[in-house]
Amino acid sequence: MGNIVFIIITIISFFGIAKIFKLLQIPVWHAFIPIHNFYKLSQVLKKPWWWSLIMIIPGVNLIMWGVYGFNTARAVDKTKTSDLLLASLLPPFFFISLIVDKNLKFVGLDKYTPEPSKFIREWADPIVFATIAASIIRTFFIEAFTIPTSSLEKTLMVGDFLFVNKLAYGPRIPQTVIAFPFSHHTLIGTNSIPAYVDWVKLPYMRIPIGGKVERNEIVVFNYPDGDTVIQNMQDISYYQAVRLIAMLMKNEDIQTGKPTLDDASYQKMAWEYVHQPNNVNPLNNRPFGKIVARPVDKREHYVKRCVAIAGDTLEIKDGILFINGKEQPTPEHAQFKYYVTTKGPLFGERMEVNGRIVLSNFKLLDELDIYVGETDLVETKKDTCVYLLTMPKSTLEKVKQLEGVISVKRKIDPKGQRDITIFPHHEKFPWNNDNFGPLVIPHKGMTIKMDSANFILYRKIMDTYDDFGKVHQVEMKNGKVYYDGTPIDTYTFKQDYYWMMGDNRHNSADSRSWGFVPFDHIVGEPFFIWMSVKYEDNNPISGKWSLSTAFSKNGKLRWERFLCYVGHNGLVSLKIPILSILFGIWAYNKWKKRKQVKKK
Repeated sequence: MGNIVFIIITIISFFGIAKIFKLLQIPVWHAFIPIHNFYKLSQVLKKPWWWSLIMIIPGVNLIMWGVYGFNTARAVDKTKTSDLLLASLLPPFFFISLIVDKNLKFVGLDKYTPEPSKFIREWADPIVFATIAASIIRTFFIEAFTIPTSSLEKTLMVGDFLFVNKLAYGPRIPQTVIAFPFSHHTLIGTNSIPAYVDWVKLPYMRIPIGGKVERNEIVVFNYPDGDTVIQNMQDISYYQAVRLIAMLMKNEDIQTGKPTLDDASYQKMAWEYVHQPNNVNPLNNRPFGKIVARPVDKREHYVKRCVAIAGDTLEIKDGILFINGKEQPTPEHAQFKYYVTTKGPLFGERMEVNGRIVLSNFKLLDELDIYVGETDLVETKKDTCVYLLTMPKSTLEKVKQLEGVISVKRKIDPKGQRDITIFPHHEKFPWNNDNFGPLVIPHKGMTIKMDSANFILYRKIMDTYDDFGKVHQVEMKNGKVYYDGTPIDTYTFKQDYYWMMGDNRHNSADSRSWGFVPFDHIVGEPFFIWMSVKYEDNNPISGKWSLSTAFSKNGKLRWERFLCYVGHNGLVSLKIPILSILFGIWAYNKWKKRKQVKKK
């Protein structure tokens, strides 16, 4: 409905352009051909013809429309502040207002050439066109991104500032076209005010100039489970939160001796409890707030490694990944959890810092670059302690050599031990992080039989993802699957899907937690790290900022990760070529200035 209203308002606004054209004895039909009408308006305003090309680009065209509105207002001698604000911020309604203006006259922009206003000349125009240029680059070419979680440690690290190449798989056309520039889903500085409106949407479209997602590529994508968000707890999946609260309700009944219900009943109770904004969330002791739905292109950005592509069969056996029956090589910097038995509290005691339970030997953990929040003391005996540490193979070898370490054993969840946080979150599939599958990753055009097992595995695809944002009702009644009320025996997938996993295999909320990633959620590929910093939460000693450690090897700044290309097999330093180019540009400008001085 929002799209229809917007189209109607746009068409009516064209009558305002037509009235200007009529005053100038230009055939009014020019005003009703989209894009061409703005090309003719550029000629009338004596502005660059390429302004009209910007009107093709969704999202950015709304800013450009305001530029046209502002210049048109001045050209028709409507220079009151209220008129200029209306023309700049709500240009369709400004052009509509011209339709009923009986005294409309066109005076042109010659008196503004050159621009007499110093503010417009030196500030407004440069800022507007810088915003337009930056928005185009950010939407279709390159976007800045920060690694927020440790799921890809130590391949991509928390605190890496990088650029994402959106041409890698073909840039997507924005679906939510009315949005605040340089924001994603929420206005900067808030956690609840949307940075977009979703009553005007475009269908999913992608410019077909990129390649295909390949196995083992690191990919940036929109978080599929982020289609729904709990406003006051956005760091955990809404669906995961409902499942956990259902489990807490069941455990409470068991502990109090009440008769227990079936899982579906607890799920329904948890859902009803979560959807009361003032109810207290037992997971963070805060009111839930609103439950917010987000369109695909405004869901959270995640970055993981694609371990299986459309058509693959994936299985994990005792922590080892198999694709199509073949064992896959473990990424060089992959991390796992290990039980480390020590003489005494080698890595410290448990303590609470900012609401997190961490280990107290910050110095040793920092030296090993083991994040304090990814460690735990799981057992204490008379003379020994057992720790659970997350670390890559290189750190594992160092830990084994520490004085006081008795043994190290990798943590592996046994086969058949169901983890309720693991996809597909059903007792029929008792899977966990280390023993998972087999599972077929769907590809476009693949047809499956609709039985109870496939219903459980692929229901979320069918009702939420597969039809590019259109939601369908998929349910099972009396052993039969119904799709929007129609019984079906088979289902054919409409797009490709992928399986994403973190290199930090035991500390990653990835596809094992929430399932498949549709192709329409794919954003791009990280390709360049320009800066990397440590955070104090993870590295309490070296993560602190101080001038004395700023340039040290083990300080807050990870100098070795500055100016690096992100390759499939690790980072490639580009410091020397980039610094050489910058030095060359500086030297050339210096030489050029000296030459000009000599000529004078």
